[in-house]
Amino acid sequence: MKALLLIGLSAALVNNVVLSQFLGLCPFLGVSKKIKTALGMGVAVIFVICISSAITFVIQYRILNRFNISYLQTIVFILVIAFLVQLVEMILKKYSKPLYNALGVYLPLITTNCAVLGVAITNIQKEYTFTESMFNSLGTSVGFAISITILAGIREKSEYNNVPAPFKGTPITLISAGLMAIAFTGFSGLF
Repeated sequence: MKALLLIGLSAALVNNVVLSQFLGLCPFLGVSKKIKTALGMGVAVIFVICISSAITFVIQYRILNRFNISYLQTIVFILVIAFLVQLVEMILKKYSKPLYNALGVYLPLITTNCAVLGVAITNIQKEYTFTESMFNSLGTSVGFAISITILAGIREKSEYNNVPAPFKGTPITLISAGLMAIAFTGFSGLF
């Protein structure tokens, strides 16, 4: 159990998918203007990463490896992710219309979010067991949710600060993300 917790915590904090591996930057920067929408995106990404990792794990070992067609891995994984994103989109549209509208174009972009595909492929490349891959997926997606929520909080607070004109908007957001990445490297000594 200790090894599984170590996998999850290191995926969330040390090897943070956004701040360490620089995957998933499009929704990270695009949806992090308000904490509420950032949390919504974080939950959607947690759902998609965890479920897609489980499904792709089974597909990889039960179908692709069994029939010696592993070269179709990326295509099959993208199709699974696209299906799950459509499912999330339909659920949000029906049960949380304000969140669906707030996420806007970034919700379908989860399909092309390289973090989702990256986690699924990483689980296979590192030869994790099913349980290990689920802990890695949960840790990675929670790390994404933590990062996007922290950045949203920083961006909300920076609206009320006197930021010099050349740094307003995207520059201060990128500086904030860079400082967050530096701060997260401090976790590397813990695990």
